[in-house]
Amino acid sequence: MSFPDRETVLDFINKNPSLTTKQEIARGLKVKGRERQHLRAILKELEADGTLERTGKRAWAKADQPPPTGVISFEEIDSDGELIARAVGRDGTFGPPIRYAGYSGKSRGPAPGVGDKGLARVNESNGEYHAKLLKLFEKRDEDSPMTGRFERTPRGGRIVPASRKDKRTLLIAESDRKGAEDGDLVRAIPKPGKPNGPAFGVVTDVLGRIDDPRAASLLAIHAHDIPVEFPKDVLNEAKSIKPLDSPREDLTGLDLITIDPADARDHDDAVYAEKLDDGWKVIVAIADVAAYVRPGTALDREAQKRGNSTYFPDRVVPMLPFELSADACSLVENEDRPCMAVEMIFDQSGTKRSHRFIRGTMRSKAKLAYEEAQAAIDGKTGGPGEKWLEPVLKPLWGAFEALGKARAKRGPLELDMPEKRVEIGEDGKVTGITEKERFDAHRLIEEFMIQANVAAAETLEKLGAPLLYRVHDQPTDAKIAALADFLQTLDINWSLGERPQTHRFNRLLADTRNTDNSEAVSEIVLRSQAQAIYDPDNVGHFGLNLARYAHFTSPIRRYSDLIVHRALISSLKLGDDGLTQEMAASLHDIASHLVDTERRSMAAEREATDRYLALYLQDKVGAEFEGRITGVTPAGLFIRMGGTGADGFSPISRLSDDYWVYDEPSMALIARGSGKRFELGQTVKVRLEEVTPLQGGLLLEVLSPPKPKKPGQKIPASRGGRSGPPGRGRGKVARKPRHKGRKKGGKR
Repeated sequence: MSFPDRETVLDFINKNPSLTTKQEIARGLKVKGRERQHLRAILKELEADGTLERTGKRAWAKADQPPPTGVISFEEIDSDGELIARAVGRDGTFGPPIRYAGYSGKSRGPAPGVGDKGLARVNESNGEYHAKLLKLFEKRDEDSPMTGRFERTPRGGRIVPASRKDKRTLLIAESDRKGAEDGDLVRAIPKPGKPNGPAFGVVTDVLGRIDDPRAASLLAIHAHDIPVEFPKDVLNEAKSIKPLDSPREDLTGLDLITIDPADARDHDDAVYAEKLDDGWKVIVAIADVAAYVRPGTALDREAQKRGNSTYFPDRVVPMLPFELSADACSLVENEDRPCMAVEMIFDQSGTKRSHRFIRGTMRSKAKLAYEEAQAAIDGKTGGPGEKWLEPVLKPLWGAFEALGKARAKRGPLELDMPEKRVEIGEDGKVTGITEKERFDAHRLIEEFMIQANVAAAETLEKLGAPLLYRVHDQPTDAKIAALADFLQTLDINWSLGERPQTHRFNRLLADTRNTDNSEAVSEIVLRSQAQAIYDPDNVGHFGLNLARYAHFTSPIRRYSDLIVHRALISSLKLGDDGLTQEMAASLHDIASHLVDTERRSMAAEREATDRYLALYLQDKVGAEFEGRITGVTPAGLFIRMGGTGADGFSPISRLSDDYWVYDEPSMALIARGSGKRFELGQTVKVRLEEVTPLQGGLLLEVLSPPKPKKPGQKIPASRGGRSGPPGRGRGKVARKPRHKGRKKGGKR
């Protein structure tokens, strides 16, 4: 056996955790000459199999324990209100949770918060790691505005933040409350103050009352700085602007129709299909927003700033003013409208043979809701779709059936996760929570839009034109390794040698669909996926299994689509209002901005929905629900409640008197003594203990017993579980959380 070997290297690192660099390890083991090449290979091998984590260019640490001195990242506030960090490696955080224990020695500095990083000394005691901070690297912005509930005090008041991520409390002097009363929702800015003194602020806006049904959306809008009011110059342009004169093809004779949600406020796409002798012709017509919103105008600057429309249960914050989004640009029924269309020819197997883009004028013949189109195709009579069954709907469904063959062969990722709908009454109050139904009508429109988007990407790429792709990268090696580890606990093998493919994920989902593990597998597959983004550089779209893809079909509500329209106009010479050279040169910056605005909207929409769900459930405290574990962390369980689909949190200290150990590979909390377990996907009965509508938080008590120990199950070493009574585990009494109801799951 060559020297050094794996065991020798690991033994040295275990005994000398402060010696982390290759040079220090080599010197400690007295490795010289060619043995250093062998040491380098061993270190790379240990890193590849996850035994070591790289903490620097030539430095390593044991992956299951933090180095004695190193960089840590503060990740969360646990159920006891304590700040939890993890060690930082080259590819992210690693190792067990580390509890923050203040600054080291006489060191002083600003208090760290979630998202901060710093240099710290880490020590272990009774299976638990603690960090003494030496220096804080990244301080969150303490000067950022706060949105929350104003509470009166004898000397003025204080603001309780609406965001669960904001751990600040601002005190408000009487002279700075600007008329705010107890229970008002306000926006405030911090005042400069002493570093170690209480933080004071000034109320800038009174947004409404906490008991106002509209508060859920208002809080999300202001917390995420989503612009609501349009500047006067933008509104003036919207009221007076006319579409630019360009040569157009007359499409008004075609039976183009719109199919949208029943409550749709704008209509930016229409569809048409026609049977050919050897296949199908499909036309997708899109509102010609580029004819109205031209580069360099106030309208364009504001649309780019907003990036996209934001949709809440009770309102829409549009990207474009009402005069355009719901009128001039909307493909309203029986009105002539400028459009950008793509005509696509498919053979009988759904394979596209050709396509061409058209700048035209269209007239929508009908406005149907998804339910109405589906009812007509299903043979139900008397509805508004019946009139269009023979001339329009049957050809559309015939083309959709052909495209379905090509889609099945292509094999996009088949993750069908249910969405919840918050139903709002006329008084603005939540009347119910339902699951959105999925019809073939939805899938038809979705598939036609995908084909139009692909055609746009293909045309621009072929012409060498500037292009903003919608890219979805394949899962990372780390996420695939985590997936394989989890599946191993279910006795499902996943070979790590193969390249990730959607067909393989779909086979896994199909094999487990009717088993007890179905929902857990769907959840872990979803978590393994990357987030889709905009990028001028193409890496393909993994989820759709497409080599090239762009967004073309929604320019009323997405600025990315407007850029693609302008690129098509320029490259196909369809008018003088195409993509400018300045904008083409800035596509990387624009893409980054649009990713930010998209994620901002997603976060705001999710928060508003969470608050509406909390409002709906606040009179149901004490009620019992069936639920499913959708997330397992060292701090406790995230549980999705049946019926409403609301997500709540059950802290580990409330589970039982057992010492619970977090087992990351199996996504489970395991009782160290008995081996009983709570695991991802498990169905449990819960009681709703507390609701905090301001933050949208639900605190749950798990009533169901844990699952029994698995045969042959090994109980992992401590990874941050909470103990029961004194004398067990770490000897700490499990306490009620200090921030009850403030933690809550969300979409993963």
